[in-house]
Order: sequence, then C-alpha cells, then structure tokens
Amino acid sequence: MAEPGLGLRFQRRFLAARQLRSFPWAELEQSLRTAPGSSLLVDILQKTILHPLCVKYPPSTKYRRCFLTELIKKHESTAAEPLDELYDTLAAILNEEESTHCYKNYLLPTGEPVTLSESVAIVSGGTTGLVTWDAALHLAEWAIENAAVFSNRTVLELGSGIGFTGIAICKTCSPKTYIFSDCHPCVLRELTENIRLNGFVSEPDTTRHIQTESQGPEAEARNCQTPKLIVAELDWGSVTEKQLLDLQPDVIVAADVVYDPEIILALIGMLQKLSAFRADRKRPEVYIAFTIRNPDTYHLFQTELDKVGIRWQIIPAHSNSIFLYDVQPNVTILQLFI
Repeated sequence: MAEPGLGLRFQRRFLAARQLRSFPWAELEQSLRTAPGSSLLVDILQKTILHPLCVKYPPSTKYRRCFLTELIKKHESTAAEPLDELYDTLAAILNEEESTHCYKNYLLPTGEPVTLSESVAIVSGGTTGLVTWDAALHLAEWAIENAAVFSNRTVLELGSGIGFTGIAICKTCSPKTYIFSDCHPCVLRELTENIRLNGFVSEPDTTRHIQTESQGPEAEARNCQTPKLIVAELDWGSVTEKQLLDLQPDVIVAADVVYDPEIILALIGMLQKLSAFRADRKRPEVYIAFTIRNPDTYHLFQTELDKVGIRWQIIPAHSNSIFLYDVQPNVTILQLFI
C-alpha cells in the first residue's frame, strides 16, 4: 500500500517546480513494486499536471515534459498495463510551444497558494529580479511564524522582485499597509501582474483587494481585514524627500539584496534616509534576509553597518519549514537598529 501523503508530497514539489531530483522517486518505485496497479500514478497525475491550479497556472513546458517522462519511466518499470492518461497528457504537452515565462505555486500552511509568474531564465531583461530566490522563501517563513511583527502595521519591502515575500505576508500576517518597491521597470510590471494573480488588482499607486470566489464568514472577515497594497518605483540612489515622507513604514524588510559592495552602500544609505525622514521620529524595525554565497560580502555588510553606527543582531533560526528548497540554503536574517 502506498505511503499516506506520497501524492501530496509530489504535489507540493511539482506546483512549486522544485528540481526533479528532489522528488520521492525511490518511495514511488517501492510503492509500485508493492502494488503495481495504476491508482497511485493516476492520483499523482491528478495532483500535479492535471491539478486545476497547474492547468490554470502551469510550470514551464519543459518542466512538465521532464516530470511526465520520469513518471512514465517509473510506470513502465512495473508489470502494470499501459496507462493511457500518462501518454495522452504527454502528447498534449509535446504539442505546446515553449514560453519565456512559467508559473510557480507555493502552498501556504492554510493550503492557499502564492501563485507567481516567473521568468524561466535566472537573468532576464538585464535583471535577476524576475525569479524567486531562497532568501525570499526563508523570510516569508520567518514572517509567518512571527506575524505579530507585521499585524496592523505599515510594511515597506525594499527590492521586492516579483513579490513572493510580500504576497505571502499579506495573505498570512494582516499588515495594515504593504508597500512593494523595486527600481527595474520590467520587474515592476511582473510584480504588478503577480499581485493581480493572487486576488489583488492594481490601481494608480495603490491596489485594493477584489472579492474572491470563496464566500462565507471566513472569506468576508478576510476581505474586511485586507491590507492596502502599494507598488512603488524606488531607486535608492535618487529617492526624493517627498517619496521618503510618503512611505513612513513601521517595518522594513528585504530579501537577497545584499550581494554586491555597491548595492550594500546604497542600501545602508537608503535605510539612513528612511530613519531621518520619520514624521513621528519612531524608528522602523528592519529585517534583512540574505543567502551567504560569499562570506566576504556578508562581513562587508556588517562592517559597513558598524561604520555608520547601525547596530545589528542575528535573528535565531525559525522552527517551521513551510516551503521546499532544492538545496537547504545558508540564509541569515539580520535585525537592524537604525
């Protein structure tokens, strides 16, 4: 008998388009050897490629083709009869044209997805901001575990990219206002589209939540508590006094923005400006998450913070693991006192 939850484990990895080698293939093979019928494979097919979320917002054509090819190999390694559903689905995918964009669906603890349109290339349009990086997942996990930090507060995200962290926080932490920001035009366009995909609609300088299909007391309560969302074009080097006075965040977050010495200096300068232009002089809380790829860059960030008198502390690792990683990243979250 198949291990309970095997289909769901395939589903979580597939919807988020995790690397195929991370799937529990060995357990699937063992289950098929024990019970070589087609029911388990049909269940996995229904939970992945034929899932309504995947049909509407699919991973890349290449990804689905490779996944299905591997699934067929596992089936053919058993003595079971050929399964028409597998071959029919593969035939349909082979007739699709490749696209430069794909979708990824990250499941929150509630089961609600964060759906993102992403570039299939790591670098696209002259920017790395069109894909979701591990530090964004890590920061969102920490935020979900520490929702009180964001509840009923104005949150500014620096370098939002395509929006994963902010959308996850808006869906789970009940901020009063969430300000997404970035400086690259194509990133801002993709960000605005992803906000729309997740039940929000863009307006000039702001967004409002639209009524979702789900009704009832829970849905009504969620809609009443919806945060105000703002998408801001924000260049750290040329930000104006008016922009700074308009922002007034209680909390500032950023993920994977510390990777280059020049960007480090611009980020620190931006944080100093945000602190200086507080109308109430109450300084915002600041949380920066980053993957330590180069220890020298990490230490440079700490050194530059020390030079300008910004105190910092490492946030202890959170206990929950909500999202799946291809490789467990070396991510640190710093709290800054500006």
